[in-house]
Amino acid sequence: MSYEMQDENHKNKEVNFQEKLAEKAAHVEELLQKYLPDEQCAPKTIVEAMNYSLLAGGKRLRPILMQEMYQMFGGEGHGIENFMAAIEMIHTYSLVHDDLPAMDNDEYRRGRKTTWAVYGDAMGILAGDGLLNYAFETAVQAFTGCRTVEDYQRVASALRVLGFNAGIGGMIGGQTADIEAEQQSDPLTEAQILYIHTHKTGALIKAAMMIGAILAGMPREWKTELGQCAMDIGIAFQIQDDILDVTGDSGEMGKPVGSDAANGKQTYVTLHGVEEAGAEVERLSNEAIEILRRMPGDSSFMEDLVNYLIHRRY
Repeated sequence: MSYEMQDENHKNKEVNFQEKLAEKAAHVEELLQKYLPDEQCAPKTIVEAMNYSLLAGGKRLRPILMQEMYQMFGGEGHGIENFMAAIEMIHTYSLVHDDLPAMDNDEYRRGRKTTWAVYGDAMGILAGDGLLNYAFETAVQAFTGCRTVEDYQRVASALRVLGFNAGIGGMIGGQTADIEAEQQSDPLTEAQILYIHTHKTGALIKAAMMIGAILAGMPREWKTELGQCAMDIGIAFQIQDDILDVTGDSGEMGKPVGSDAANGKQTYVTLHGVEEAGAEVERLSNEAIEILRRMPGDSSFMEDLVNYLIHRRY
């Protein structure tokens, strides 16, 4: 096959993947509309702030990962939808709180004003709190679709995974370590940085993939390998974020670049440099893809998704 034909095939494959990704993201958007809180059930301002945050766009990566794992392990029907909506609510609440003046003090995200910048920092706090609580209200509704003892057990297990990885043992623990690291005078160790990455970012990605597989009835022997795959993806995703903060374009990213350096924040890139960080992203991604290929079901979209995440520009 000529180089020109190979290049054309690669371009066609990329276009097909981007179309599939856009379709899956659009499906998540429709799903979120379905589960939005009703403005009649609470003070209007807080619901408006929650919905403003939730509908601000984004990759919708976590619900997509969850659905892909659900399908790869043979899941069928709409039983996954409550958890897909819930995990995006939790991810969104974490961003709303990250942007607050007491945290990162960011006024723009995804090309528009952050929630606190529009509604005030007090309402930003409450909007995040509201999304976190509403996420579990939404997830627990999955019990209504249970028909067997096994169904109930799967939903209960999924709730435990969601709660743990969103809490002090996961994302909140990672955020705490990140804040404490900013106050540390000594340079961070690689172990500290990886702890922050695996908890602040990796935990929710792991939760998404594990929940999808659990609800589909994943055999117990896959638990360890799937957890490793998810953590590889989560760490690679965060290191790539650190790289883009140095090399990215603010117009493409929808937020200022260089904020890590401006805030004196230490990252994997400040420790190892852009080139070595990029090599680590490739290594982790290749390891994740190798695990995906051993799993049941069609992993082709997941493999393309991992490759997209490590070569993305925003």
